[in-house]
Amino acid sequence: MQDTKRTGSSQVLITRILVAVLWPVWLISPILAQAQSGSGATVDPAVIEDLVAANRILADQGVLDGFGHVSIRHPANPAHLLMSRSLAPALTTAADILEYGPDCNAVDDRGRASFLERFIHCEVYKARPDVKCVVHTHSPGVVPFAASTVPLRPMYHVAGFLAAGVPVFEIRKAAGMTNMLIANAALGKALAETLGDKPVVLMRGHGNVVVGPSVQTAVFRAVYTEINARLQTQALALGGAVTYLEPEEGAKADIIQQQVVMRPWELWKAKAMAGK
Repeated sequence: MQDTKRTGSSQVLITRILVAVLWPVWLISPILAQAQSGSGATVDPAVIEDLVAANRILADQGVLDGFGHVSIRHPANPAHLLMSRSLAPALTTAADILEYGPDCNAVDDRGRASFLERFIHCEVYKARPDVKCVVHTHSPGVVPFAASTVPLRPMYHVAGFLAAGVPVFEIRKAAGMTNMLIANAALGKALAETLGDKPVVLMRGHGNVVVGPSVQTAVFRAVYTEINARLQTQALALGGAVTYLEPEEGAKADIIQQQVVMRPWELWKAKAMAGK
């Protein structure tokens, strides 16, 4: 009888020890799971939050609508990227973020669809080690410049990054007549080659791609590319000569803007994420 009691007491003691040791792991494991990519490389939840915010900001600012997408280079695995499943940007949540490998396939899609044009992102990251964020938009003010012979040029200092030059990707040169989508690696690579070392490339009959050394900078550039396009259209409509920023002015202005990019980011993020 005493042996039975002793055994029972030992089991209770062991159970209590295990619970005391393991309960914190049980408590935080859902949080860790949310911040972990398919390859097992942990991602800071704050990074995921900023990617979600980028989608919502660009929708709130009228740069994205039901279409378009944003990605970031995986912070722990530079050959991979993080991007939402196929979804309207304004609806993006942390649970929608998927990891993609170098082949541009999801590491674990959990049965969910991916964007057809994810190859834009994969191939730009391969070509540009300096890029940490890629934005693809159908930004309405920009589309006319992608389809005309009028080059998109910087109107003012916050769009100084455009002074580096804005190339236009002509998909016909790469693949003849298509559905205009960058739906394979070959087209993604051709687009990345046209982008070159620039921050923005226009896509004839389609939209644009904007890149940056951070998600905040890329979002800033995507927003001000759209605003600058509208301002340039207005200036051209006046009928007189337009004075644009020179390359040196643009380069100097861009350095300053990257130093203060958190100011508009924090405002945009607070507005886009309010009540979410």
